[in-house]
Amino acid sequence: MIYVFTGPTLGAQEAARELDAVFLPPAAQGDLYRTALDRPEAIGLIDGYFDDVPAVWHKELLWAMSEGIHVFGASSMGALRAAELAPFGMQGVGAIFEAFQGGELEDDDEVAIAHASAEDGFRSLSEALVNIRATLKGAERAGVISAPAHTTLVRLAKALHYPERSWPALFAQAPREGVPPDELRGLREWLPRGRVDQKRADALALLHALRDHQTARPGPKQVTYAFAHTDAWADACQSAGRLPTGAPARETLASEALLEELRVSGLLPRVRAGALARALALEEARRQADTVDAEGLRRTCEAFRREKDLLTLRQFEHWVAEQRLEAPVRFFEDEARVRRIEALLEPEVLRCLPDHLRARGLYGALMERLEDKERVLARAGLERPGLDEAGLTDNALWEWYFTERLGRSIPTDLERFSNEAGFAHVDALRRAALREYCYLREAGSLASD
Repeated sequence: MIYVFTGPTLGAQEAARELDAVFLPPAAQGDLYRTALDRPEAIGLIDGYFDDVPAVWHKELLWAMSEGIHVFGASSMGALRAAELAPFGMQGVGAIFEAFQGGELEDDDEVAIAHASAEDGFRSLSEALVNIRATLKGAERAGVISAPAHTTLVRLAKALHYPERSWPALFAQAPREGVPPDELRGLREWLPRGRVDQKRADALALLHALRDHQTARPGPKQVTYAFAHTDAWADACQSAGRLPTGAPARETLASEALLEELRVSGLLPRVRAGALARALALEEARRQADTVDAEGLRRTCEAFRREKDLLTLRQFEHWVAEQRLEAPVRFFEDEARVRRIEALLEPEVLRCLPDHLRARGLYGALMERLEDKERVLARAGLERPGLDEAGLTDNALWEWYFTERLGRSIPTDLERFSNEAGFAHVDALRRAALREYCYLREAGSLASD
């Protein structure tokens, strides 16, 4: 299988007429890595994000090639990366790649454009400078414009910020810079038949090169360098995750369907808050360059299994299969990082808790109840009641608290329940349950026998 990242330069529908491949949207940081995890025969890079979206790493391309995957680049981001990585074996195609490799072009903005969203087919909203250069060169060769006009127009185009580059913008500025009106008129009339789309031409050339590669079947890519698996690379891989970009990947298809299930069940607001907390914890762990050693991984896994009653290997393996966990080591490394950050940030969480409750509209009612509880218990002399003051046995207390107050069965492991509920130990839970019972009894809120 071959994967190709394209978008504004060449639409996927047109590209599919040239090559049997999976066509993906413009590549962002991590997309090449995720694609390479599917072990394709080759990857073609035409379009890629930059500026406000992190661009494709050089190292993910080097890693893909070290894994035996042939990587081709042309036209846009592909031409830039191919020129930079040609000494390492990335295969560049087309005139734009050759211009960058030869030093004729140097700046990334030569190929940059503004474009519409995926829903609008990544339609180009500005003109690439490399296309303007190629078109003006053709116009001079055809005698439409003079060499001085050619030079001036290229200078004006270069001075424009890439989202603003267009032929109308050039025609508006050119008279002020002394370009003769007759030459501008001739250029305007010549453009519909003479405009050169060098990026598109190079993209087609890349597809043809990939088609030849497909026919030749040269075998796995061979590289002369040793890829270094550094801590930074490990963090980058974790940041990228393992969302397959192939079409159509099961996990990709499941994501929207899963959200629909959460929405229709009413669970999304609650689980989304937890997912956000996990994401922020992992982001903080990455910022701190947190690493998890084998001992930390073992402790986290053992704690998790105790908490979930996964005490036997068979139970644990069943849980892994049931949760469709394809990378258990990665999951528990993340879990270790999350737990460490949670412990580290506990004071900050407590500081933010009142404002979070205010945002949910809960703080006022909770404070009103808390203050009423303190008044009622103080009036009855029951600020710290025991079982005798409550008139209950330990079993009767738990029966009331869990079945009547919480509407659930009594847990088999009270210590674990206490910890999960945020209590330091069972005794702290018992004291809180006794205060709750006595408050409701004194306030006349307990149901009569």
